[in-house]
Amino acid sequence: MNYQSINFSEKLNKFSDLWQPRVIAEMNDYQFKLVKIKGEFVWHEHDDTDEVFIVLEGEMEIEFRDGSVEMKAGEMFVIPKKVEHKPVAEDECKILLVEPRGVVNTGDSGGELTAENDVWI
Repeated sequence: MNYQSINFSEKLNKFSDLWQPRVIAEMNDYQFKLVKIKGEFVWHEHDDTDEVFIVLEGEMEIEFRDGSVEMKAGEMFVIPKKVEHKPVAEDECKILLVEPRGVVNTGDSGGELTAENDVWI
């Protein structure tokens, strides 16, 4: 057993790619992923799972077809499954995502922002 805590800052310093989630831990079938975002993502949804966004640094907005939620460091939001959404950040924002193993970042939308899955740092 490895009794060592995970330092978010150290892990975030190991990559610079935007919109490319990196797995830092697993609990049961759930993964904890760090991601850096800037600009606009694609509209997408996840048919089979909720998705948790926790803002570690910076500010972001999650747009929905009927509204939006603004978030800053220290805040969390749960997006229910089957709800179409689009993350947006004017400046770089660092986020912790919590979602089941195997979830594709672009959901059902695909495209050039689709990240390789299960990449650990």
